[in-house]
Amino acid sequence: MPTLILKRLAMTIPSLIGVVIVTFLLTRALPGDPAAYFAGPAASAEAIEQIRAKLGLDQPLPVQFVRYVVDLVHGDLGSSLTTGQPVAAEIAARLPASAELTLLGLLVSMAIAVPLGILAATKPGSMVDHACRIVTTAGVSLPVFFTGLILVYVFYYLLGWAPAPLGRLGIFDSPPPTITGFYLIDSLLVGDGTTFVASLKQLVLPALTLGIFALAPIARMTRASMLAVLSSDFVRTARACGLSSYTVVVTYAFRNAMLPVITTLGMVFSFLLGANVLVEKVFAWPGIGSFAVEALIASDFAPVQGFVLTMAVLYVALNLAIDMLYGLIDPRTRMDA
Repeated sequence: MPTLILKRLAMTIPSLIGVVIVTFLLTRALPGDPAAYFAGPAASAEAIEQIRAKLGLDQPLPVQFVRYVVDLVHGDLGSSLTTGQPVAAEIAARLPASAELTLLGLLVSMAIAVPLGILAATKPGSMVDHACRIVTTAGVSLPVFFTGLILVYVFYYLLGWAPAPLGRLGIFDSPPPTITGFYLIDSLLVGDGTTFVASLKQLVLPALTLGIFALAPIARMTRASMLAVLSSDFVRTARACGLSSYTVVVTYAFRNAMLPVITTLGMVFSFLLGANVLVEKVFAWPGIGSFAVEALIASDFAPVQGFVLTMAVLYVALNLAIDMLYGLIDPRTRMDA
């Protein structure tokens, strides 16, 4: 396992280098001039040039890139021109909000999609199977921002069951002491039940929006993988030995069907990190997605570059965790590695 981890880490270095280069070039190719944006519409050409020189944008692209890489090696992601704060500090403060929303959305989708896929595979052609197809088709067809707007309209505007979509807490609630950055965990650690309930209420609709978006691939893969395993020889042997249907399905079939499902979970998690950008804007969620969008509108290069690099590192860490799970679930993968 340690050798496998080291090999995976070595393979990710060229990918991260490519992400740094492509992100730097794309941000410079975007329309808009940061110097003109922050100088204001009434600024003179001389004032704009002074701001451009102060930001280092008057230098050639190779010089700008070398300076960016040197700062990156020292752990400096630059400073945001819109907030005036270091990008690393902004990302560190906003990343727990995005991670909490993404993880809860993934848990919601798993809690619905995995049992639904198992039931659909054990009863093909039944009403459950048809319901699984309808749910997965709806999950694929509905854009994530449209689902969020519909949920807000129904549950907040019409029914009044959900709180206003104004971020992680209501306007009269106070955040818990920062321990992990996850409001649900921090409020439980300090024993603040009121804040826990308030933060959970704010999380329900955005997490459900992401969960609906992630339902389709997880349910489809679970159903397809279970169908393939249930038709295998060892499952027929287990049934012939008189084992109960629950033991055959859960103990034998599902464990052997987990590897494709875990692969799908990793892909879905990466998709949810991208979908977070839209969900955070709909629900005024103070995560790194909304931070990157605001910086992109303002032609603020440093936050956009920091956001993309953070997403790349998270994706690499996620793939490494999936490889480790493979070895824990199926020892044959460790032997192959």
